[in-house]
Amino acid sequence: MTEILENGPAVIGGGPAGLMAAEVLARAGHAVTVYDRMPSPARKLLIAGRGGLNLTHSEPRADFLGRYHPPGGHLAESIEAFSPEALRAWCADLGQPTFVGSSGRVFPESFKASPLLRAWLARLDALGVTIRTRYRFVGWSEAGAVVFETPEGRIEARHTSLLLALGGASWPRLGSDGAWVPILEGRGIPVTPLEASNVGFSVDWSPVFAERFAGQPLKRIALTIADRRVRGEAMITAEGIEGGVLYAASHAIRAALAAGPDVPITLDLRPDCSEPALAQALRRGKPGESLSNRLRKGAGLSPAAAGFLREAAGPHLSAEASALAALIKAAPLRLRAPHAIARAISSAGGVPFGQIDDRFMLRARPGTFVAGEMLDWDAPTGGYLLQGAFASGCAAAEGMRAWMARI
Repeated sequence: MTEILENGPAVIGGGPAGLMAAEVLARAGHAVTVYDRMPSPARKLLIAGRGGLNLTHSEPRADFLGRYHPPGGHLAESIEAFSPEALRAWCADLGQPTFVGSSGRVFPESFKASPLLRAWLARLDALGVTIRTRYRFVGWSEAGAVVFETPEGRIEARHTSLLLALGGASWPRLGSDGAWVPILEGRGIPVTPLEASNVGFSVDWSPVFAERFAGQPLKRIALTIADRRVRGEAMITAEGIEGGVLYAASHAIRAALAAGPDVPITLDLRPDCSEPALAQALRRGKPGESLSNRLRKGAGLSPAAAGFLREAAGPHLSAEASALAALIKAAPLRLRAPHAIARAISSAGGVPFGQIDDRFMLRARPGTFVAGEMLDWDAPTGGYLLQGAFASGCAAAEGMRAWMARI
């Protein structure tokens, strides 16, 4: 086994939280080493940004913070300290100005992740940050050194302090595989089980519906579960349904699934039209007009939405206008279970906030800090995930810097 001695703090995990922590520490004058198990850092960020890198959101702060679970606490404080406005200013300082899209989401003007990441890595290099790739964290030695598996074999490293930003368990092929969970549990640090978040759910579609409509969207709909209503879009799949409207309600859906075998929800297929107005429009159909045409012309439903309406009604879809309108406004959908965590955009669960102090340091392991998706918090897509990662990485690095100043 090879042992290396590094002067200064180490960050394990080269995603947004880890790289932000490295930047904060390097700006404070520390010689920082970042270790990442993949051949290059921030691979999940790059993949997530292929269709447009949604960095954060522009909505009012109270609404923004209300998207996070659990509410308040250390994560909310970190977002107050490194806010969406601060994140946008940071991007601009990298030469990557941002814009607010029509939905309120914030993107870099280049739209992609790669230009921002290139500028960021160049900055870290100029600050003297060392990035070591293909270093897989496997725990600590009996003497307290950090142990890695590398292409050259097992290596031990000693650092003044350590920040863990190893991600959750979604997209394991990009590095976030949750392998750190038994390592921490083996050291007496409890971890809330990781589970899929921002993921699709299985539905028992009829074979005919699944074959005909898999891959087609349900646009501009609203989902209601209990007293929660969210708007967005969904995508029908052969196994079920996924998309932003499901992700926004995923916390409530998972909580309901924990209490029973399946979850009844309703979809409003025309949220911008009232039920009486829909009924009136449906009554204006021509005599002898087919139900499919009435749903298309009168209710403005796409073929996929009309097909879903028939699927929801079962074998007895009423042609009466008032009954049709009521069903369009509250079509039932029964979700069975979330898809596998490897298919999720993010994961929930992780190190409980009760296990860290207000500096993001593990209470059971002084000198070791935690940030990003490793922590037990949850948020929907829409910029909230990245904002939480950036902000917690910044906060943990500030806590680490303060701790090192006292030792």
